[in-house]
Amino acid sequence: VQLQASGGGSVHTGGSLRLSCAASGRTFSTYAMGWFRQAPGKEREFVAAISGSGSYINYADSVKGRFTISRINAKDTVYLQMNSLKPEDTAVYYCASDRAAVSQFPYTTPQYWGQGTLVTVSS
Repeated sequence: VQLQASGGGSVHTGGSLRLSCAASGRTFSTYAMGWFRQAPGKEREFVAAISGSGSYINYADSVKGRFTISRINAKDTVYLQMNSLKPEDTAVYYCASDRAAVSQFPYTTPQYWGQGTLVTVSS
């Protein structure tokens, strides 16, 4: 599985961005997909995950109510809609995939990773 993330950029506080992650391969719908982020000088952290069918979703507390993860299996793509962005959301965002349950994404290292896309939120 190869993953290609895009959609990062620079916004002001309160702005919105939508990240996309396109996957290769014919088995996209059998993999859960997730987003992680790593801020400068900090460890990588879990952001959100969605099951292969889209029926199960998990969010980090820090983004609940502001971020929405979704997927379109017909397009082999997962999205992260980010609203009400804050400076503390500034990070490199990575998409990842694994067959683990979405409840496990915060605690495991997914098998496949895309390259990062930078999100910068200025006050």
